[in-house]
Amino acid sequence: MFQVTRHGENRIDVDFAGKLNRDDMRAALDQLTQQSEGIEHGRMLYRIGNFSMPSLGAIGVELAHIPQIFRVARRFDRMAVVADKQWVRKASEVEGALIPGLQIKAFDSVQEAQAEAWLQQ
Repeated sequence: MFQVTRHGENRIDVDFAGKLNRDDMRAALDQLTQQSEGIEHGRMLYRIGNFSMPSLGAIGVELAHIPQIFRVARRFDRMAVVADKQWVRKASEVEGALIPGLQIKAFDSVQEAQAEAWLQQ
């Protein structure tokens, strides 16, 4: 499951759980691109539930769409990642260090209120 919900001019929420195959990844990237159109200095709340690693086909789609992913990422200044798994939170913050202009901070699922507060700072 991958769902993107837009909240106002500069905020989207992304909810992800389960496993993505090639078609799911393509649809997810299209949804993310469409919902983030027109956003400048945006904020994103990214909730990651239980998931399995994406299929090889999904990873291939993601790699083929790297330029699109970076265009979307440039629309945002902050991303709060909410996940139970420590390695997911750590990987998210490492990814944030690699994307210029995007601050990524990770939170445990019981800290969603703190994630919301950080996004609004």
